[in-house]
Amino acid sequence: MYYDFSVPVPKEKGKILFKKKGNSSYVLYEYERKYKKDKQYVIPKRSIIGRLLTDNSEHMFPNENYQKYFPNAVLPEERTEAYRSCCLRIGSYIVIQKILQEYELPSMLKKRLGKDSGLFLDLVSYMIVDEDNAGQYYPDYAFCHPLFSEGMRIYSDVKISRLLNSITREQSIGFLDDWNHRRDHKQRIYISYDSTNKNCQAGDVDIVEFGKAKVDKGLPIFNLGIAFDQTNRVPLFYEEYPGSITDVSQFRYMVDKVIEYDYKKIGFILDRGYFSKENIRYMDGNNYPFIIMVKGCKVLVSSIVEKNLHTFETDRDCSIRAYKVYGKTVFGRLYEDDVRDRYFHIYFNPSRQAGEREKLEQMLDKYKLMFKKHEGMEACFGKPCEEFFTLKYDRKHRFLYAEEKKDVIKRALNLCGYFCIVTSEEMTAEEALIKYKGRDISEKLFRADKSYIDSKSMRVHSSEAVSAKIFVEFVALIVRNRLYNLLKEAIIRMESDPKYMTVPAALRELEKIEMVQRSKGLYRLDHAITKKQKIILSSFGLDESIVRSKAVEIGRQLADSNFHVQTEEDDENGENEIDLYD
Repeated sequence: MYYDFSVPVPKEKGKILFKKKGNSSYVLYEYERKYKKDKQYVIPKRSIIGRLLTDNSEHMFPNENYQKYFPNAVLPEERTEAYRSCCLRIGSYIVIQKILQEYELPSMLKKRLGKDSGLFLDLVSYMIVDEDNAGQYYPDYAFCHPLFSEGMRIYSDVKISRLLNSITREQSIGFLDDWNHRRDHKQRIYISYDSTNKNCQAGDVDIVEFGKAKVDKGLPIFNLGIAFDQTNRVPLFYEEYPGSITDVSQFRYMVDKVIEYDYKKIGFILDRGYFSKENIRYMDGNNYPFIIMVKGCKVLVSSIVEKNLHTFETDRDCSIRAYKVYGKTVFGRLYEDDVRDRYFHIYFNPSRQAGEREKLEQMLDKYKLMFKKHEGMEACFGKPCEEFFTLKYDRKHRFLYAEEKKDVIKRALNLCGYFCIVTSEEMTAEEALIKYKGRDISEKLFRADKSYIDSKSMRVHSSEAVSAKIFVEFVALIVRNRLYNLLKEAIIRMESDPKYMTVPAALRELEKIEMVQRSKGLYRLDHAITKKQKIILSSFGLDESIVRSKAVEIGRQLADSNFHVQTEEDDENGENEIDLYD
């Protein structure tokens, strides 16, 4: 994250280097040198501390590494000018405030973060409303919105950076303890667990490693997992772990964490990435039921699928029309030494069959083209090629030609369109599918994290800041998930699907509810609430009278804070302080 002000490039002889990338030039600081005795040369260690101005090579926009290596450098912490917009957008603020109070998040965060909890909540609101996580743009958001920070003060991006670097693991873990302690541990719930990975090029982040990225860009990654209470539709906890660790191996540590949070009557809903004999046995050992997706071509279940081919695909009693599939339940064991019978729910999707077959045919055509280009050449092809083709070479290991493994291809084509859900408890094929499809909420949660909170890029350069930013994003996901659920419930009651009832559209409409600065500098509601806004507000249990009373409260807080950004001197004197949580 680069700040929105410039500083002179440090005058450190022999330690400052410049590197051009694209249209930008970056300033690197050499902070250490290590001598390799075996190789007999020195390896320099460098870190980016800023980006050069385009019109002045003597100045740069610094990042948080600049503060790390030049701690005595004086940077502005707050805006020097005392001002805010004469038009404040209050609609989304009022809705987010209600959800925060419903979950008692302000008190939980204040317990862990103290006076910084208000700024933390402002960052949460900023991520949800502006769909951005870049700290340098937060002051622009704060300029035209009410704030949760004390005195509604507007902080600069420097303060944001310092906050992110000051939040400790103990504080985030303490919040997760408090959050999970408030859940109903006696209720039977299904936990949906999923993970994603994020590319990161920051050199000072400990958990960033090369691993199996879902979209491999050749960059190091770190993994982020989220456990979601599917029964109550609430995120429970998150965990970040190094990019080289696979989903399968991380799963049992997540189960241990569930046990530590004292959840007892639970089951797990997992996707195919967590399917392994060890994970199944671990859940059995803890007596946790599970619902897990397995591809129809998976070795462990393909034989069961093949035994039931053409026995249910056109049987109307097996039709699950809500999902346009046919389903059948059979019994069996997952592996030879399995000690329990499992319920295999086999499904056939006609439209998926056509798509998967065409995809397989295209892949085979691609391989054939590649083989044609390499005839008579020394070449080595990967395992996917050898799965469907017999490769022929001469004595000098020059590639000659490839023969299709027709039986293998025929078997793969027959399995197209089939998938299987395995459950440890007895239920119908329809019940299993409905429960598993509930995972769509957790999938939407990750999509919201990357698309609607813009966390596909972290925009920070240290391990502490990455962990803190993930913490902020998790709280933002809790709030945004509640927004989504309440709007979804309202749509069901309305028996229609207005376009303005999605989260982004609803927030855009709520942003049109404004307060304008009138005579004597006081803020007043500018106009009445529109019909659309009333419908959206009613989804959250709000109406026009509540909005008016909240507007009066916001105006009073702004008047008490004298409409200006508080300074450090004000903090020392204890002036203009307002406790927003009384």
